[in-house]
Amino acid sequence: GTVFEGNNKLKLVLPCIQQKDLNDNILKEFMAYKLFELISPYHFKTRLAAIDYKEKRGDRFKLHQIKGILIEDIDKTADRYEGKVIERSIHPLTQDGACSIRNDFFQYMIGNTDYSIAHQHNQKLLYIDKMIVPIPYDFDMSGLVNASYSVVPTANGNQLEINNVTQRLFRGYKRDERIYQKIRKEFLDNQMAFFEIVDSLKSNFSEAREFSKARKFISDFFEILNNDKKFKNEILSKARTK
Repeated sequence: GTVFEGNNKLKLVLPCIQQKDLNDNILKEFMAYKLFELISPYHFKTRLAAIDYKEKRGDRFKLHQIKGILIEDIDKTADRYEGKVIERSIHPLTQDGACSIRNDFFQYMIGNTDYSIAHQHNQKLLYIDKMIVPIPYDFDMSGLVNASYSVVPTANGNQLEINNVTQRLFRGYKRDERIYQKIRKEFLDNQMAFFEIVDSLKSNFSEAREFSKARKFISDFFEILNNDKKFKNEILSKARTK
């Protein structure tokens, strides 16, 4: 009889630390989930939540009003697609090409390098219709969110070739360029729909400046995608071989 009916367990994403823009950071992360939901047929279902909680301070209580994100459990996600959860590590090149590149384009769009499809770091893998499909989550270290605590991650003990999280770095693997162009077209064809999602959240932001920065960050991605030279230099030539 509640909105939670049918769920045995749910994940709840909350602000990591109390700071001025904590709610706006959550909104930007929620925006990322919704952007991926638009472009990928396989994704977590999410819902924005308004949360009140009391902090006990001696004999008194302080009321905090925060935003959070409810994320369905991966088993529930697998059931929706009549798939199975894969627990082991699987190299990205053995995964479905379109789904894998779609995920990499999305991660590049939000400026996220804090993920590994192979080792399921901030990724889950599902086996659906004889395909291995990556489903991403946890975007607080992305350039889109740009949280105060975010740092550039390391890969194999070495820091990536960027200085801060707001610098984009494509982390996908080399594949047939025709697949890259197909996914590029998908994103460009949905450009207006992406911005409709972004703009639909504007009224929820506490700071107009935070919304403007988020919108510009997504806009910068489409500038690259629309430019053949930038697309080649920033995405195709950056694709990994190992």
